Amino acid sequence: MNNNVSDKKRLDDFVTELFPSKFSRIGKFWVAGLVLFTLLGIVLYIQQLRQGLSLTDMTDYTTWGIYVSNFVFFVAISLVGSLISAILKLTGAGWRTPLTRLAEIIAVSAILFAGIVIVIDMGRPDRMLNLIFHARIQSPITWDVIVISTYLVLSILFLYLPLIPDFAIMRDRYRTGPRLRKIYNALSLNWKNSDEQNRILNRAITIIAVLIIPVAFGIHTVTSWLFATTFRPGWDSSNFGPYFVSGAFMVGAAAVLSGMYMFRKFYDYGHHFTDKHFDYMSRLLVLLSLIYLYFNINEYFVPAYKMKGAEAVHLNELFYGSSAPMFWSVQIFGMVIPIILLLFSKYRKPLPAFIISVIVIVGAWFKRFLIVVPTLAHPLIPSDKIPGESLHYMPTLPEWFITIGTLTGALLVITILVRYLPVVPIVESAHDFGYDTNELFDNKEADK
Repeated sequence: MNNNVSDKKRLDDFVTELFPSKFSRIGKFWVAGLVLFTLLGIVLYIQQLRQGLSLTDMTDYTTWGIYVSNFVFFVAISLVGSLISAILKLTGAGWRTPLTRLAEIIAVSAILFAGIVIVIDMGRPDRMLNLIFHARIQSPITWDVIVISTYLVLSILFLYLPLIPDFAIMRDRYRTGPRLRKIYNALSLNWKNSDEQNRILNRAITIIAVLIIPVAFGIHTVTSWLFATTFRPGWDSSNFGPYFVSGAFMVGAAAVLSGMYMFRKFYDYGHHFTDKHFDYMSRLLVLLSLIYLYFNINEYFVPAYKMKGAEAVHLNELFYGSSAPMFWSVQIFGMVIPIILLLFSKYRKPLPAFIISVIVIVGAWFKRFLIVVPTLAHPLIPSDKIPGESLHYMPTLPEWFITIGTLTGALLVITILVRYLPVVPIVESAHDFGYDTNELFDNKEADK
């Protein structure tokens, strides 16, 4: 009898620690900083709406700048949901359980802001409806709108469906106000943990997991086609699809690694995000980085071997010109050195892995900048007929702050979601720790 009571107490304690907690003092400062920079970005975007894109340094020749670089970065980050939750689920990697919710939250936030950034990039956002009413199926932009919308819906479903049993647990156990309890009750869809409900839910999650993988590959492949179908040096490449997808998986894995460390440190989730998880995710990051390194070599070696025409001018700009410091820093510090370091077990510990993952993420953002901007500095018409200042692009201060505002906005969405959602799946984690999950739904009076 005492053992039963003890087991029930351990289960209650286990479940309670996974409930969302209120922000600490550090958390409040974190939220305040995110809100401040996000609001600054919104204010400057309103100014951009009033003045037009003249507020930026984009011109008739450099039509894509830091905004589109940021868009590609967000699309890349969003693939982490399919990588962790779908691919590892279907391959039977049981260690992925604590990471899935975090990966899905990051994915939803990133793809949401990918769409927002495209609106920011438009000088006339009111013309967004033209993409619907006057869409041309021949246009890669139309393909991108379709695949991003589809991926957003699937990502939200992939986040929500596994949350249904957790919502029921929070409805019954979480000590909170009646308003929030009603929300959890509505979101739980009257979950009773019956065999039929579990069968239907597991089947639905499996179907979404299967569907989201080709869509995830498609979203970044189609995004790459926005560039590859344009006759420009540096973009005229059949390698762009796998090049973009492999890079997206790499930065997505780094994003999960950094998120794991933050929750391990500030939420005391050390027994959920263990050294084993950091070791496995670091190994996965090495594998994905090696694949991306291969496509990088393939992307630059073939045109560099031939060095013909405008392609040679573009490559010289990257290898030796004004873009060279950024280019080589991204390749060496953002990819090669992380691969070498993570081959050693001491760098796969939580703190070193976190630092390396942050460096990979920063390098990945500047990598997207290098894909977009230097190419547009080489127009297709003779440069002697173009004003000199039009051939150079450097983001203005408002552009930088608007871009930073989107990044902090995405982090703010993640922060709000983890404030009201359990960042570690309750039911799956309890099962992995050997608890009887049926008992999770038998304690409706625990809050009294």
